[in-house]
Amino acid sequence: MKLKITEAASNKLSEKISDKQGYVKLKYDIDGCGCAVNGVAALWFESEKNEEEQQIETGGIPIYIEKAKEVFFDEEMTLDFKASNGCFQLKSPNEYLNPRMSFYDKRR
Repeated sequence: MKLKITEAASNKLSEKISDKQGYVKLKYDIDGCGCAVNGVAALWFESEKNEEEQQIETGGIPIYIEKAKEVFFDEEMTLDFKASNGCFQLKSPNEYLNPRMSFYDKRR
């Protein structure tokens, strides 16, 4: 899996995590979605990573994903940030996976 991070997204992520210890993760969040196949992509910043998570090839900021959740994402994606609506966007060559993706700081 490859994730291209645009300059705008890289700048915003750097701003959100600067001088903080933790891991940025691409999550397939199913809370409140009904079942395990209905979910939404989100960025989480957590204190620790676990052995089920692996690093995504980004060419920049390290981002991790649960191996079992990779099936919900495309092989090649782009993470962007739109200042006009203040949110991240996750897209592939074929579709928007989440045009209004949130960033959650879940550190303890």
